[in-house]
Amino acid sequence: MEEVQESQTQSSLGQEEENEVITESSAFVKGEPAPEFSSNPPKVDSEVEVLHEKVSKQIIKEGHGQKPSKYSTCFFHYRAWAEKSQHKFEDTWQEQRPIEMVLGKEKKEMTGLGIGVASMKAGERALVRVGWELGYGEEGSFSFPNVPPKADLVYEVELIGFDETKEGKARSDMTVEERIGAADRRKMDGNALYQEEKLEEAMQQYEMAIAYMGDDFMFQLFGKYRDMALAVKNPCHLNMAACLIKLNRYEEAIGQCSIVLGEDENNVKALFRRGKARAALGQTDTAREDFLKASKYAPQDKAIAKELRLLAEHDKAVYQKQKEIYKGIFGPRPQPVPKPRNWLILIWQWLLSVFYGLVTLFKRQRHKSD
Repeated sequence: MEEVQESQTQSSLGQEEENEVITESSAFVKGEPAPEFSSNPPKVDSEVEVLHEKVSKQIIKEGHGQKPSKYSTCFFHYRAWAEKSQHKFEDTWQEQRPIEMVLGKEKKEMTGLGIGVASMKAGERALVRVGWELGYGEEGSFSFPNVPPKADLVYEVELIGFDETKEGKARSDMTVEERIGAADRRKMDGNALYQEEKLEEAMQQYEMAIAYMGDDFMFQLFGKYRDMALAVKNPCHLNMAACLIKLNRYEEAIGQCSIVLGEDENNVKALFRRGKARAALGQTDTAREDFLKASKYAPQDKAIAKELRLLAEHDKAVYQKQKEIYKGIFGPRPQPVPKPRNWLILIWQWLLSVFYGLVTLFKRQRHKSD
């Protein structure tokens, strides 16, 4: 299935949500897995930028656009270590939930981190070092997170994006309609970036949209408000999956589709894209299950039929290959090929036998004469 413009509302995967990205192609593409992150802070060789007497930064990956201003609502992921012990005490990537911070209104222990975030551009990843005075202070923290006293801190931070709001209005202060509206605007921005093939930037917008509708928010919604929120949230997860498949990050794509299927187990696009990601990882049995279930709800869909056909061809090729291997193992034993005779050796062996025969005969005659 080919990509279509956002305004298109009908595709070969059934009725599309408005402004949802559609991207389908062959599933059998092998790619590199998503990067694994060490339990220790990354080693960075870039120039050290001093942001404050107690805060410095080294860029790991460049960002784009402008930097956030005071009272901007920033969304970011981070890992945090106590510098001396190398003890990692927090990781929002593992929790799959970005942090929200209003610059200028951050918690006291986040003061140094806020200085670092304020110096970053959207999409930028950096290593930020913070002195204990702008972190958890002289006493540290003995609850969660567990931080030793007077611990200098190391953060690996990635700024997903930010909202410029003069009043510094956090999500918790927004009405339901405001949060859904803000998320929908982010989704629209993400779709525009996707059409320009700016996949990483598009995913940042989708992730920010999803951040407006976290589990705590969704848990409180019922009826039409929950339907309104899911109408924005689920397409963002599906669009994230579309980007991740294009970037060969199949495990993450499976995770995004599974979130949607947790809300709507019969969602055709989620089943289809999860099947594509699983097929790309060689998980053909589970991929087939997803495609078959999707075909149950969209029996005329050509893209699903194509993927099932590719799986069948793949299985046939594997069977033929195994058949050739086993044929050599369990087939009839080949007859031994007779070796060519060496006539010189045969003549020599005959002469030796004649000689030994004559010697034996001579000994017998001598014995009789004695």
